[in-house]
Amino acid sequence: MAAVQANGITIEYESLGDPADPPILLVMGLGMQLVAWPDAFCQGLVDRGFRVIRFDNRDCGLSTKIRANKRTILILSLAAAWLGLPVRAPYLLEDMAGDAVGLLDALEIPQAHVVGVSMGGMIAQVAAALHPQRVLSLTSIMSSSGNRKASRAKPKALQALLSKPPDPNDPDRVVEHLVGVFGVIGSPGFPTERAELKRMLARSVRRSYFPAGTARQLVAIVASGDRRALLKRIAVPTLVIHGAADPLVPVEAGRDTARHIAGAKLLVIEGMGHDLAPGVQPLLVEAIASHCRAAAH
Repeated sequence: MAAVQANGITIEYESLGDPADPPILLVMGLGMQLVAWPDAFCQGLVDRGFRVIRFDNRDCGLSTKIRANKRTILILSLAAAWLGLPVRAPYLLEDMAGDAVGLLDALEIPQAHVVGVSMGGMIAQVAAALHPQRVLSLTSIMSSSGNRKASRAKPKALQALLSKPPDPNDPDRVVEHLVGVFGVIGSPGFPTERAELKRMLARSVRRSYFPAGTARQLVAIVASGDRRALLKRIAVPTLVIHGAADPLVPVEAGRDTARHIAGAKLLVIEGMGHDLAPGVQPLLVEAIASHCRAAAH
């Protein structure tokens, strides 16, 4: 792993595979680090002839933590959005898309296939709309258009997402808490063994745990609002992937996203929830690799 200066911040990244191969830029979701992209998933794309670049978003992992003038009060931001009031945020999804493009600049990569999951899908959408000359293709996974009516989480899933560990200073208790969260939002058709899930989450927590940054990222999502008009500007080949069993971002959000991007293809995976479970990874690798190859011709 290495770090570069891009878009006015420091971005931690890792490049896998042959630098001469077509690049795929992976954009992770809310509060999740580059290591949340499973190694086997990344290697699967490398084995299919791609250079894979994964990175920590701002306010997460080892990338720059943003200094905010005021403490982010998440519940007030959510309430303001619910009432249709403007939401102030230290940064927006547009800034995070600028980070992704800035990373490509720093690595001297003119164009890349961009793959995003959850919030990362939103960032990838914005990058494809605002920086079309840099995006070879777009893959938006378990994400949304910002249309609230199509994106209503099940109450238990939303409660799990917003819940806090009993002791945020105890890594073991944080890991146990996150195991519980993924037990709620994960894939019922592709269950992850508890020991494996715990190992993956422990790797992340011990690398970095920064809930204040996660709160600011969530406010960025809320403040960025409905992106349906922006999605109509996307002209690159687009694949939308969504789990039929996603309790956090329902499958209708994926359908809604695909409807607003011209020519987008929609892949709904039965039994997939809001995670990258080992059982679903081969399906994702094949779908993404095929989409990227087709976009190149």
